[in-house]
Amino acid sequence: MNKYSQKIKQNKLRRKARSRVKIFGTAARPRVSVFRSNRSVYVQLIDDEKSQTIVSVNMKELSGKTKTEMSAVAGKLLAQKAKEKAITRAVFDRGGNRYHGRIKAIADAARAAGLEI
Repeated sequence: MNKYSQKIKQNKLRRKARSRVKIFGTAARPRVSVFRSNRSVYVQLIDDEKSQTIVSVNMKELSGKTKTEMSAVAGKLLAQKAKEKAITRAVFDRGGNRYHGRIKAIADAARAAGLEI
């Protein structure tokens, strides 16, 4: 790994640590955790008090034209599954990623589907 890619990775880990300190999920208001890889996106509702995943969705189960469209479908599906579990509010954890593109599509779709973030 060259110095440039090491610096990018370090910066992402710093952003992740900074945001994770401030964000905490409970049973009433769980944390929406987003992990983004080059190919897919994984979204989970996590109760940090019990260290338990309540709902999870990934892009591998979905179909769409672009990654951003599939991310929006994942956000909508997450909100629907959360409603089935009687969860209406959540805290958004972008996981050190910048809030644009696929990350923003997930949050916007979840809000549009009725999840209060």
